[in-house]
Amino acid sequence: MPCVEWFKKQDAAYRESVLPAAVKARVSVEAGLALGWREFVGDAGRSVSLEHYGASADYKRLFQEFGITAQAVAAAAKDSLSSLQA
Repeated sequence: MPCVEWFKKQDAAYRESVLPAAVKARVSVEAGLALGWREFVGDAGRSVSLEHYGASADYKRLFQEFGITAQAVAAAAKDSLSSLQA
């Protein structure tokens, strides 16, 4: 979802086609605060995000330093899936 505001303006059928209510295992990735994604990932979802401000470097270094990596996304997905089986 490139833009939350645009997504929210779409009709219900389109939103359901993108984020089906039946799919509870979800992961958001945000190079900023995860707060705005809570309504989309739900209780079983997980967010990989940068929860603070002030660091300065190129994105590759920041993402590695603060855990916005493919490995973190895979771990979040596994955690989201396992939370549904608990």
